[in-house]
Amino acid sequence: MVNDPRFHCPIPLAVGARADLPERVAHHASKVLRLRSGAALTLFTGAGGEYSARIVLVERSRVAVEVLGYSPVERESPLSITLVQALQAGDKMDLTVQKAVELGVQRIVPVISRRSVVRLADQRAVRRLEHWRAVVVAACEQCGRNRLPEVVAPESLDDWLQRGCEPNVLRLLLAPAAGRALSSVPVPGAGTYIELLIGAEGGLAAEEMQLASQCGFLSLRLGPRILRTETAGLAALAAVQFLWGDLKEEVTDV
Repeated sequence: MVNDPRFHCPIPLAVGARADLPERVAHHASKVLRLRSGAALTLFTGAGGEYSARIVLVERSRVAVEVLGYSPVERESPLSITLVQALQAGDKMDLTVQKAVELGVQRIVPVISRRSVVRLADQRAVRRLEHWRAVVVAACEQCGRNRLPEVVAPESLDDWLQRGCEPNVLRLLLAPAAGRALSSVPVPGAGTYIELLIGAEGGLAAEEMQLASQCGFLSLRLGPRILRTETAGLAALAAVQFLWGDLKEEVTDV
């Protein structure tokens, strides 16, 4: 059975009402997927829950739908995780953002570290931020999430660290030479936020590691091998979700 196409539709929706899809969604539905009148869709506003709908009109660049029903279904992780990711070169950052969304991250903080190959400023930073947010939307449409993770504007790692943190935050940092494994960390208590810091190509500089330690980050290793920046964060997110989150779902025959 093929699932209905899912679209982020940030407009007011109500069961029984008709609405015109936003331009981006209308273009994708009619020009890319070539959907026609009568086709079923799933729409979500980003505020939680999702709506079943069907197309009632396709006219040039306009696509109108009728909203048929609402489901309060949520697919969010029980863990509140912020991924603090040093900027990566090429398409690696897009991949990290996309997969982090699939793995249930709640917030993504792009930071410029001393070893970051990529440097963003002014309008280029604005364009990249808009691009990453579009990657988030597409990932949510694909993986079934009904709430959009936040992506904040890039800033230097030093500035971000020196701002401090809120109470009840567990701060984790991957370091190949660390003497402690992730599995040795006690299960976070209810209401604890998790911040995961990942360096760029070449890892974090010694000064950054020291500052992160002073700011409460616990250095951990994730196995005996050195992971690339595009692997490290995703592997750590998967491990955290398996140990403490919703990847370790209990399945019984009862």
